[in-house]
Amino acid sequence: MKLQIRLLLFSLLCINMSLSAQITERERPREWSQLVEGARFIARFLPMQGKVFSSDTWGVKGVVPRYIDNGIEDRIWSYWGGNIKKGEDGKYHLFVCGWLESSPKGHGEWPNSFVFNAVSDNQTGPFKLRNMIGKGHNPEVYQLKDGRYVLYVIDGRYVTNDLNGKWEYGKFDFNARDRRIIEGLSNLSFAQREDGSYLMVCRGGGIWISQDGLSEYNQLTDKRVYPDVDGRFEDPVIWRDNVQYHMIVNDWLGRIAFYLRSKDGVNWVTDPGEAYTPGIAVHEDGRVEDWFKFERIKMYQDEYGRAIQANFAVIDTLKPQDKPFDNHSSKNIGIPLNPGLLLTILDEKPITAKTKTIRLKVKAEKGFNPQTDMDMNSLRFGASEEVNYGRGSKVLKTENDGDDLIVTFDGKGNGITKDEFAPKLIGKYKNGKMLYGYARLPYVDYIEPILSARAPVFAVSGKGMTGHIEVQNFGQVTSQKASVKIEYKKEGKLINVASATVPVLKPYEKTELQFSCKNGFEKGRKYDFTVTVYSGKKVLSTFNLTLSPLQ
Repeated sequence: MKLQIRLLLFSLLCINMSLSAQITERERPREWSQLVEGARFIARFLPMQGKVFSSDTWGVKGVVPRYIDNGIEDRIWSYWGGNIKKGEDGKYHLFVCGWLESSPKGHGEWPNSFVFNAVSDNQTGPFKLRNMIGKGHNPEVYQLKDGRYVLYVIDGRYVTNDLNGKWEYGKFDFNARDRRIIEGLSNLSFAQREDGSYLMVCRGGGIWISQDGLSEYNQLTDKRVYPDVDGRFEDPVIWRDNVQYHMIVNDWLGRIAFYLRSKDGVNWVTDPGEAYTPGIAVHEDGRVEDWFKFERIKMYQDEYGRAIQANFAVIDTLKPQDKPFDNHSSKNIGIPLNPGLLLTILDEKPITAKTKTIRLKVKAEKGFNPQTDMDMNSLRFGASEEVNYGRGSKVLKTENDGDDLIVTFDGKGNGITKDEFAPKLIGKYKNGKMLYGYARLPYVDYIEPILSARAPVFAVSGKGMTGHIEVQNFGQVTSQKASVKIEYKKEGKLINVASATVPVLKPYEKTELQFSCKNGFEKGRKYDFTVTVYSGKKVLSTFNLTLSPLQ
């Protein structure tokens, strides 16, 4: 009996140690306690949908009973990851990976995953397997401008002309462009730009661009774009809507995700509050599907690009505790999202602290009448930094515009600065539920040149020290003349090395610039360089690197 008790205690100790190895409580910033409803991305999750509520399935007590027709699950496969694409056949295709539940390694079998095409008549499910595409993990599917589909998997990709057709396996080409690849090239996520090119973020938070989504991906950033906080980041997802770019990244150890926004997909701001945490799988009656982990988030978007459903890989227990032929497993679920309102700013002049009024059009949509459904006294509009904390501009008056509504706000307290690119609306419907939306500023250029330099190359000749440096335009429009400056740090100060004029560059065009400089470098010594591209006084990009000019 004593031996049994000891074994039991030892088993519990091992479980607790394993649990603590996968969970760390992250302290929230004090100012987050001041956030209003609608400030956090997590507030956008809506009740789960499903029709088959059943206990006849696997899982711990916290996830049984549940909607077994939401997403995909069965007793044969353990599913993980994947996103949805609506096909020309009218079906919703979930590209999900999985491994046999009976695998001897249990959840540890994931490196040997297969990728499946599963279909449903709706975006919620149930999804049923249609065909196995091949080996692969962490899939994400997207469509090229020419109509072909690309299915990313770790260390490769598949391409097809038909979602239900044959997929051809291949590899991406990556060009780091003298930059360090942060945490390797895995867990990639993709967003299409206006010209059909693609933006990509890797697990480590580096930003890459491909001219068509299949040709070479080029790295633009030299550091991660994630929030500057302690976190074990993975599972980034990126998407673009009619206003801006969005990203969510998960701190798997802290079990907290962060939400970021961007005008161009390269430079990002982090909004306060949790993007998601465990506990978001809630039914209409308040029942919670208490999944232990939510990972591999992917977005299903509407015709405006708005995220209307988040799909997650979920597991009911610690990953090492998921063994073959047991009552544990994993699946893919879908949770609806509040897409936000469609907003248009009608004022053409720049909005400042001195602006008297701001006119905002709220578009009517199916199931939403802006003329009758909004609580006008609750509405606040302005910079996110203001409205997220209950501040911002208040409503002065309204007027109908067909089925739409024009809301005039008092300009006082809008908080909009010259760096703002997507002011925010927060408020409530008359039924008390949260509403929000973002709007573009009519006077802001949302598609601009993106000039990016590579590392300078130095050489010594009879004429002294010379070199060359490559600059490329990764933007979708032609650039203006610019300049590039090469400097290095010495005793905390920047020492000018060389500069050159960057000519006008068409989209994706590159140029190689020659320069000369003084030979003030020590042979074999490494220097910390900063390469900056300017347009007038405006900094377009910076690149920090360490190299030895004289070998």
